[in-house]
Amino acid sequence: MDDPVPGHYGTLMAIARGYQRSQALAVAAELGVADLLADGPRPAADLAAATGTHPDALYRLLRALAAIGVFAEHDDRRFSLTAMGELLRRDHPHSLDPAVRMFCAGYEWRAWGELGHSIRTGESAARQALGTDIWEYRRRHPEEAEVFDAAMRTMAASYADAILAAHDFGRYGVVAGVGGGTGVLLAAILRAHPGVRGVLAEQPHVLERAPAVLEAAGVADRVKLVGCDFFAAVPSGADAYVLLRVLHDWSDGDALTILRRVRQALPASARLLVVDGVVGPPGEDALTKFLDLMMLVSAGGRERTEDEWTALLGDAGFAVEAVVPAGPGRSVMEAVPVG
Repeated sequence: MDDPVPGHYGTLMAIARGYQRSQALAVAAELGVADLLADGPRPAADLAAATGTHPDALYRLLRALAAIGVFAEHDDRRFSLTAMGELLRRDHPHSLDPAVRMFCAGYEWRAWGELGHSIRTGESAARQALGTDIWEYRRRHPEEAEVFDAAMRTMAASYADAILAAHDFGRYGVVAGVGGGTGVLLAAILRAHPGVRGVLAEQPHVLERAPAVLEAAGVADRVKLVGCDFFAAVPSGADAYVLLRVLHDWSDGDALTILRRVRQALPASARLLVVDGVVGPPGEDALTKFLDLMMLVSAGGRERTEDEWTALLGDAGFAVEAVVPAGPGRSVMEAVPVG
């Protein structure tokens, strides 16, 4: 019988060293290497001159990333983009550049360094590491908030097709995106359904960047922008309320407050559409379960099982009618008001 130890040894060692790959990827993203390779292969020395980096050190970085498929290495220390590397270009419609820079930002690294604190106490590691919650930290550091907003835009764009396939938004007259960022998903819904109008409810400073997104999609004339704090009140009168990746940022108590504000605004005939992760069975769904750890570390929120979602929504006055998968780690949960 084959000894299983060598295989497990290598796998566990790769997990232990995983941060090395993510940091290498983050540095390449910060330097904009993918954009410099947009027109074809270039020597590492040229890339070093363009990025102001050490030629040999940059070559060593790029060859390591080429070994895992991010770039392709050619003769004479030349590199080009792979299909994977194309996603690092900042002009790609589904660019992962801002997400890479967000997940690997210095403040996120500091927060993850306090994971043990979260496990011992159940509290947010970010607050321990940064002295404040993650939202206030980004408010104090606008450059980090800008990267975060860009990451949310590109991720929402990548989710949109699967969400539209999972639910018929064309049956509504008005769709409200609550905590809807700069309106990427709402814009996709309105583009797919010309008869639908939208309400984008967000914090005022986030809404400042929404008009450009909505105008680029050709739907700005069909969207009402409403500045709001969803812990205090949500605009009323829509036929469907969409919460995209909102509730997983918050504890059960805070999520319940948000849902109750939506319940107060929701007409009796309207629908609530929660687009979020649903934790899979034991031994599966690493994507959602590690995202759950990220929520614990950074925002202080959590991912939830279907039973936990049903209970949380029930406490807020909703009954879940359907849970439809909408891409990796996402489902559309359709709920109706009761009571």
